[in-house]
Amino acid sequence: MRLADLSSPDVAERAAAGAILAVPIGSTEQHGAHLPLTTDTDIAQALCDRLAAERPDVLVAPTVAYGSSGEHAGFAGTLSIGQEATELVLVELGRSAVETFARLLFVSTHGGNAGPVARAVARLRAESRDVQVFQPRWDGDPHAGAPETGLQLALRPEVVRMDRAVPGDRRPLGELLPVMIEGGVRAVTGTGVLGDPTAATVAEGRALLDKLTAQLVSQVDGWRTR
Repeated sequence: MRLADLSSPDVAERAAAGAILAVPIGSTEQHGAHLPLTTDTDIAQALCDRLAAERPDVLVAPTVAYGSSGEHAGFAGTLSIGQEATELVLVELGRSAVETFARLLFVSTHGGNAGPVARAVARLRAESRDVQVFQPRWDGDPHAGAPETGLQLALRPEVVRMDRAVPGDRRPLGELLPVMIEGGVRAVTGTGVLGDPTAATVAEGRALLDKLTAQLVSQVDGWRTR
């Protein structure tokens, strides 16, 4: 169930019964010519919705659709609020959320948000808030390649333009990172793609979505039992 669909008294009742608030954290940034700017946000939202379907004690907050995407500067449509702003937003959001909810879960699906999310969670925990973070990981292409394309084919096939899908830089991420830290994604690929999305399939996307959902549910199950 989504938090925004409930009234304040309804939320108070659910929180008193021990509800967890799950906050999807995505981004608005380029994902090549074939995927929408909402890709990270769509995945975060889907994972939280699936978690709530598995666990009725989970409420899903409105998605944080902006983050630290400065590495994608130069690609039209990318909207970044930077690392400091992302961290501050999550800290203040967390402080506000725990006034109602005893437990808070961030589900962050954009790699560029990893640092700000980790710092925000550490700060909230230092303030004695019960906060967890789930950041999905998968083998293979790190950005706009086959895994993310497959996920979008499973979630929102109508927004995927496979006729525009082209390979980008397919070197390992560890080899690309030093160059990207200096010059951003544009320094390694003009397509905005890291990997090769052309072989992505709906079946592989659904399988990956199921795997990530199972990992998320397992993490929350363990958290609840503690």
